[in-house]
Amino acid sequence: MSRVLNKERYVGEETRAKVEAAVAALNFRPNAAARSLAGKRSFQIALICDNPSPYYVYEMQSGIRDRCVADGVRMIAQPYDRNSTTLLDDIENLVDATHVDGLILTPPVSDYPQVLDLLQRRGVRFVRVSPGTALEIAPSTFIDNAAAAATMTAHLLSLGHRRIGFIAGHPSYATSGQRLQGYASALGQQGIAFDPALVREGSYDFASGAAAAEALLALPQPPTAVFASSDDMAAGALTAAHRRGLSVPGQLSVAGFDDTALAGFVWPPLTTIRQPTRKMAYQAADLLLAPAHAAIERREVAYELIVRESTGSVTKA
Repeated sequence: MSRVLNKERYVGEETRAKVEAAVAALNFRPNAAARSLAGKRSFQIALICDNPSPYYVYEMQSGIRDRCVADGVRMIAQPYDRNSTTLLDDIENLVDATHVDGLILTPPVSDYPQVLDLLQRRGVRFVRVSPGTALEIAPSTFIDNAAAAATMTAHLLSLGHRRIGFIAGHPSYATSGQRLQGYASALGQQGIAFDPALVREGSYDFASGAAAAEALLALPQPPTAVFASSDDMAAGALTAAHRRGLSVPGQLSVAGFDDTALAGFVWPPLTTIRQPTRKMAYQAADLLLAPAHAAIERREVAYELIVRESTGSVTKA
């Protein structure tokens, strides 16, 4: 039975089918404590996550759980504070207290050298989501953020917009620089010079998006479109436009990034880049649960441009 439950190879299909039928009939559930005593695994993995968007966190947790269920593994969701002076101690204490089989690191901690060094020294397996540095040290899942941002910028350019404001994410995230690069690249492809005055920095949350949009809309020559690096910041930009009495998309187009549930809740619904967070999380868990000797693999997940009512052709003066 154990070989079937542990999904080991070299089990006959007829035998496997009989065991699985008996397991289903008896509603049998493996005991995690007993399994850990029988081997060197705890059958637990941990998600290290700090993101201002509850939608992102939910999708990340859901994707990991979906993959863990198949192997009878428990997921521990461990929030952290990226600015905490005890971050390293907190992660090390988690490893010591739970003996997790591995960690999934999300941005920005997926690029923190001190955390990566700690886990390597301790021999703890880990998978990184959307890393931007030292890509060869561990498996990872990602989307092409630069290409995705370029795709959105090109969409706005195709609608006739030439002054496109950009709200970047916090610089501690590698994805922030990648998305800014994609925005600038798409402008250059159309012979439009990059204008630093049209770029404002946010923190991937609603408040910073609203503040950044207010600054952009207060310019002597405000943009006709605003592209925010997350849906939460784009929602803030929508609010800033509504406060100023601007019609969207009649007088201002607004675009986001992620395609979280929020994109469909706001009015008008957001044109955005669909980042399949749940799929990225599932793939991250799949990499972590792979045999320890497996080669380091980077799995790219496809993004998608989602066009909704918040963007439209530029209004002719």
